[in-house]
Amino acid sequence: MADKKETITLITGADKGIGFATAQGLGKIGQHVLIGARDAKRGQAAVDKLQKQGYKAALIMIDVTDQELIKQAVAEIEQKFGYLSILINNAGVALDHHESAADLSTDTIRQDFDVNFFGMIDVTQAMIPLLKKDLPAKIVNLSSNMGSLTFASDPESRFYKVSSLGYQASKASVNFFTINLSKELADSNITVNSVNPGWTATGFGGRPMSMPKIPGMQDVEEGAAQVIKMASLPRDDKTTGTFTENAGKLPW
Repeated sequence: MADKKETITLITGADKGIGFATAQGLGKIGQHVLIGARDAKRGQAAVDKLQKQGYKAALIMIDVTDQELIKQAVAEIEQKFGYLSILINNAGVALDHHESAADLSTDTIRQDFDVNFFGMIDVTQAMIPLLKKDLPAKIVNLSSNMGSLTFASDPESRFYKVSSLGYQASKASVNFFTINLSKELADSNITVNSVNPGWTATGFGGRPMSMPKIPGMQDVEEGAAQVIKMASLPRDDKTTGTFTENAGKLPW
């Protein structure tokens, strides 16, 4: 069992990109980060890198679309640590590539939702009993400014002409889950917040990493900054039910 003084933080999809940068940032301030990964080789490589940097890290095999692996992850965290302090729902996909909403396949939309929405809910529901063993606890859901209904419907917004229905709708749904769950868990002393990491230079959405960074793209450290901030608020901080980015509050 872990020392009860430790903050145990699970980050899904943390073997690369924003998830790994988040793990580095939280490891640096002393949190014990659990690298949630589908690929054992990549996950262990991420853990090894963190440990070489002097941070506490461990691998947790998890696929947010696989109920059996989620159950096994819960059992492993329970057995090795006894509790969970923070859950960061970072795993996500963007499988629709700006196709017309009139033509986009519902099969693609379902795949976006299976990871970004249903998988996030399955992991969260499974981890809540562990979070309740280390109150006050935190849940941070990675959303997107592309999921903002306000931005999407505003002709003055740069997102007005964006069409990525599966991804956008799944992230709008993430925000609704954040709102509902934050109210439901308020009395349980678990905060729930959404974060927009922003347009970040990662391989997310199929971008080849060999490509140079597109003007306007953030470095991965910038993409992780607000996630790290929300996950490192004082344990007794009551901030909940928010949607924020590095620059501040975002409209739903």
